[in-house]
Amino acid sequence: MKDCRIEHDRPTIAAPMHLATRVRGTWLLVCAAMAVLSISLACTRKDAPVSTVDRTSFATRYAAAWSGKDPVTFGEFYEENGSLVVNGSASEGRAAVVATARAYMEAFPDMTVRLESLQQEGDVTVFHWIWTGTNTGPGGTGRAVRLTGYERWTFGPNGLLLKSDGHFDAAEYQRQLKGE
Repeated sequence: MKDCRIEHDRPTIAAPMHLATRVRGTWLLVCAAMAVLSISLACTRKDAPVSTVDRTSFATRYAAAWSGKDPVTFGEFYEENGSLVVNGSASEGRAAVVATARAYMEAFPDMTVRLESLQQEGDVTVFHWIWTGTNTGPGGTGRAVRLTGYERWTFGPNGLLLKSDGHFDAAEYQRQLKGE
């Protein structure tokens, strides 16, 4: 029977030195590879929760992008396959999100969006906003609009919006737009 002993917390069988050295070297490579894999998996963005400070910064920059008159910059807040839903009407994919933002920005050239508050509900961040603008774009009514609303955000693997499900009072919007 071969001599079996514990060496560095693992069983080994006594063998000529060159074989033991090769086994030990292979064992170290396997352990190192497993450690690197474990660390890289633990450090992926999806596993690390985003802090409240980061979400507040994101929301502030997002509101500024809505207000910034550049729909492409606004679209950069979304994953390539992200979606923006406004009162049930969905824009799927970044290009569609940009087109929707462009339509609002053209209809309300002085539009501003301001962060009112953020709430965390499990994996969803709720962005409450105040939106103001005057409908002076092509075919506009010339009326000023001031609305409050919210978007329920789901983030994707790159820390960008995978889905923004937005809501505001459509009847109030129409009332203000018509000057009633």
